[in-house]
Amino acid sequence: MADLGYIALALAFIITLYGLAVSLLGGYRGDEVLITSARNALYVVAGLVAISTIALWYLFITNDFSIEFVASHSERSLPTFYRFSAMWGGQDGSLLFWLFILAIYSTVFMVVEWRRQVRRRPYMIATLLAVHLFFLAVVLFAANPFERLWVLADGSTQAALFRPEGASLFIPADGMGLSPLLQNYWMVIHPVFLYLGYVGLTLPMAYAVSGLVSGELDNRWSKDVRVWNLIPWMFLTIGIIMGSQWAYIELGWGGFWAWDPVENASFIPWLTATAFLHSIMLQHQRGMLKVWNVSLAFISFWLVVIGTFITRSGIIDSVHAFALSNVGPMFLSFIILSFALFMYLLWQRLPQLQSDSELDSMLSRESAFLYVNVLFIVAAFVTLFGTVFPIISEALTSTKIAVSAPYFNKVDGPIFLGILVLMGIGPLLGWRRSSSDMLRKSLLPPLAMALLVVAILIMLVTRHWLPLLGWGLSALVLGTILWEFFRGAQARRRSTGEAWPLALLRVMARNQRRYGGYLVHLGVVMITVAIVGATSFQSNLKTSIRLNETVELAGYSFTYTGLEQEKFSNHDAAIANVLVKKGDTVIGTLRPRMNFYTAVSGRDMGPTTEVGLRTNLHEDVYVVFNGWEQDGNLGAFEIFINPLMLWMWIGGLVMVGGTLFAVWPMPRAATRRVRATAVAQPAS
Repeated sequence: MADLGYIALALAFIITLYGLAVSLLGGYRGDEVLITSARNALYVVAGLVAISTIALWYLFITNDFSIEFVASHSERSLPTFYRFSAMWGGQDGSLLFWLFILAIYSTVFMVVEWRRQVRRRPYMIATLLAVHLFFLAVVLFAANPFERLWVLADGSTQAALFRPEGASLFIPADGMGLSPLLQNYWMVIHPVFLYLGYVGLTLPMAYAVSGLVSGELDNRWSKDVRVWNLIPWMFLTIGIIMGSQWAYIELGWGGFWAWDPVENASFIPWLTATAFLHSIMLQHQRGMLKVWNVSLAFISFWLVVIGTFITRSGIIDSVHAFALSNVGPMFLSFIILSFALFMYLLWQRLPQLQSDSELDSMLSRESAFLYVNVLFIVAAFVTLFGTVFPIISEALTSTKIAVSAPYFNKVDGPIFLGILVLMGIGPLLGWRRSSSDMLRKSLLPPLAMALLVVAILIMLVTRHWLPLLGWGLSALVLGTILWEFFRGAQARRRSTGEAWPLALLRVMARNQRRYGGYLVHLGVVMITVAIVGATSFQSNLKTSIRLNETVELAGYSFTYTGLEQEKFSNHDAAIANVLVKKGDTVIGTLRPRMNFYTAVSGRDMGPTTEVGLRTNLHEDVYVVFNGWEQDGNLGAFEIFINPLMLWMWIGGLVMVGGTLFAVWPMPRAATRRVRATAVAQPAS
């Protein structure tokens, strides 16, 4: 199977070269035969990459430890579903998995767009195949997961594709095991969604580049490309939320986001992709921001590659990052070359990318979209700067200086507050221009709601300005969303006589993109409420507790009632039992644990922690077990009370639901305007 996987990759590389050449030649000549051949080559490459990926999974499932990558990231006692996810537990397999997702996306993309994009399609194929070619080159020549282990004449072992002279095949009795941090159910699914988001941003880039090459730069692409950006944006959102949940429950530090370089590597392109979703609407509505949109489509993909370079080259330390490797120079070369080619194409087409109209007023929906775009881009690049600052400092001073969470909070915090302000005001503005009187009337209900919420918070919760500002702006956005839903349903009810619930559902169905966007904004409000609550009002206690003794924190009491030990297939667990009460009410027993992994090879792999967690809409009770002494009669714990954390995960679900609502095809019957054939019932 290893030979099959390698041969499939080698054939895919050769066919990619062929497809890239004939797609460009076919586009230049207008030869449909060559263009069709290039498309078929893309499909064949996708099939070969799938064969290679399945081969590697088979090697994991069957415990073929003669393969260096399998031996380094698996073991016989590893549960089957972790053997499946071990593919992205190391660099070589994760890059192959990236290529596999790209192959799937490219196939679906060309099936859908083949007949719709006659002029663009040869260059879409060429762009996709160029990205395939790069990743195939990386996997084949720098990070090949099919290398075997060989025993050399001097008794040492070496990983190589082909047998070195005088060497014999080495098959370890067992593997070294998967990193304990990855042996968590979130790590089975979180990377999949992250890759679906990362890799999917190749498609808007292919749209933009093919338009620059073909010269087809009218506004039609603004409608077609939106869904190809929205789908990976949704997956990337899911991946980021899942990653936050993993960090929250697995790392045992009481938080959900640390501004780690790998976290930032996913967040930065999410910011630019979000900006693109907003700015592409301006091109669709008014023919504006053409250069901006083409650039954003490329930059989102480019930042994905930069993030991959940061995390896989080993040049920046991270709890998530891969070890130092030789893929870094290849990624850096691709980053520079792709940027230079894009800038050349953009420069050539600048005369054709002039806006059809200009900004009529600074007080308009167009201006709000423009402001929010600027803020998203600024947030992306100040975050990127903070992430790569260790590289910059080392180059200038020979000392690697890392910036931490305070930098990101100080520079990104005000930017995100500004985005909240625009989320609250922007939907109330009209296209082209709005009068100050119209804005004042539209803004009055949301603003009144925000002021009421702030007044209640001052009386009942806090007088600190920062949480009041965060929650007050969240209330403003929520008020705007509710006001927009009310106004839309009221207008339909007046014209059709429908009941309120039916009018609301049908006005939403007729304006999916608009109301789907409002639902996404609602999810952002929930996440903001959770972040403000958890960061501003977290309670924390680090202590040791004797058996059957009690400590108190934030109105809760915690009693350590004993230590248990359990043995699993590939690790041992020490589990502390902690009885939790609030006043005289028993909340339950939490069971935080420490897991100890020692692979058969003898490599020390542990311990890791898994928190004890009790959650509700109000707050999380979060207990970390850090060790014990005196045969379990004394336990070390860290306890957190995190207000409103559940709203973060609910907000993520609402964002995904809003995205699905915006793109899901509605039946015609659901969107048809119903004529009022019957007289509306009079109010009683």
